[in-house]
Amino acid sequence: MTIDTKDLLNSILASFDRMSYIKSDEVPTIDLYMDQVTTFMDERLKKSTRYQGEEKLMTKTMINNYAKNDVIPPPVRKKYNKEHILVLIMVYYFKSILQISDIKELMDPIIAKFFDNRNGFAIEDVYDEIFANMDEDIARVRDEIVADYNSAMTSFEDAPDQDKDYLKLYSFVCKLGCDVFVRKLLIEKIVDSLREQSEAAEAKTGKSKDKDNKYDVNVEKKSKK
Repeated sequence: MTIDTKDLLNSILASFDRMSYIKSDEVPTIDLYMDQVTTFMDERLKKSTRYQGEEKLMTKTMINNYAKNDVIPPPVRKKYNKEHILVLIMVYYFKSILQISDIKELMDPIIAKFFDNRNGFAIEDVYDEIFANMDEDIARVRDEIVADYNSAMTSFEDAPDQDKDYLKLYSFVCKLGCDVFVRKLLIEKIVDSLREQSEAAEAKTGKSKDKDNKYDVNVEKKSKK
């Protein structure tokens, strides 16, 4: 099997040049209905999809599920404001690698503290900070991919000539897959840690409430006496 791996790499790297993200000042400031939200995201993020124009980046069902499961705040009179859309964009980048419960765990503190916060640091500030170094991050990942490719192309030198190209390509894919696996595992460990802390805090709060209720009952009994 003859594979032009160099041409394949150039094609992959060219796709990086087409990648873009939505800047916060490009998000409509007027409230949008569901159809308008999905259309906006499809138009602005389609370059980052596998099959451009053939798949919906964010469907109505997805958005409804996110709202139903408290991953995003519910719409106001069936409309989504700018902050809703910024949250949805952040969720979009998580949805292909994390379960909905994990996304919720990550987004809960962000939404609770910064959504509709008129007196300080708000969702837009969080969004801008996260994406501030996007171009540099993409360039760094691009360099890492080139390094992985160069390493893979030196592998399987003793393999049969007719199989070398495919085995080298397979080695390249395995290197990329290992990177994805490790990073995904790290994210999941962080989410699990956050969940444990949240559950511990809730349990502690619950015990405090139980003590308060017990105290109130005792006071009530004494007052009756």
